[in-house]
Amino acid sequence: MSTAPPLLTALVHRPEATVDPATGKHVVGFTGMCAGYELGAWRCEQLAQHLIDTWLPDFALRFSELTDVNPRTMGRLMRRAAETVYSTQKFERRGEFGELLLHAALMQEIGSLPAVSKIYYKDGPNETVKGFDAVHVVPKPEGLELWLGEAKFYTSAPEAIRSALRSLEHLGDRKYLRGEFAAIVHKIDDQWPHAATLKRLLDQNTSLDEIFSAACVPVLLTYDSSVVASHSVQDTTYIAAIKKEWEAYHAEFGAGPLPRHVKVHLFLLPLNTKTDLIQALDKELRRWQ
Repeated sequence: MSTAPPLLTALVHRPEATVDPATGKHVVGFTGMCAGYELGAWRCEQLAQHLIDTWLPDFALRFSELTDVNPRTMGRLMRRAAETVYSTQKFERRGEFGELLLHAALMQEIGSLPAVSKIYYKDGPNETVKGFDAVHVVPKPEGLELWLGEAKFYTSAPEAIRSALRSLEHLGDRKYLRGEFAAIVHKIDDQWPHAATLKRLLDQNTSLDEIFSAACVPVLLTYDSSVVASHSVQDTTYIAAIKKEWEAYHAEFGAGPLPRHVKVHLFLLPLNTKTDLIQALDKELRRWQ
């Protein structure tokens, strides 16, 4: 196992996501992550390279494909992963980059396992796949903990918060949820070790109450940060400023109309600019294509 430090650093990690079923009052779990700086510049290109080299394969490929990785197939599978996630020229309007960031945050900070490669099921070069932006699990002694995520790859934090809260409204729609769970079950790779357990959990005969008692909804928000833009080193001054910014956005999100029956965990990832990160990710994906 690698002992290399993570490129994205979690300066805040409070995993105590809870919800009072009687009152619906939430304690929203919270993780604030930073890419940091190098030689006076925000680590934009380094973050893009890290996301593609480290996290793209298990984001874009099915479990059965990943088991075939060896020195002879590695290049081909990386090219396939890049083509799958990025087969359109309209990259500035895509959400895949936010989903990739959410995937990386969950695996790094929660220790989760991806259950479904959503992007694998894109219908065409300019198609999006509706539904949850991440479907991960954490194996526990009592069963699988289900993480069903939303990612908002935005420039404005208030707009990202409003969009995320609107998306969470679907969690109160029984018909919508049953349709999404049926779609997830259909996409589970039978070779994945937890396939049978997750299929049983999401079966139409399993009460939604039981499903959500084993679930948490992670919400990842990116935004162009004035704190990131006005600093050049991750020192104590920067850390104090970014934590103050995060606390304000965490409070704003937590005061919103959250679903009464499911725990929520907020991930905040400040950017220097979303535009720069898109261009850097575009460059890395084209390199693999």
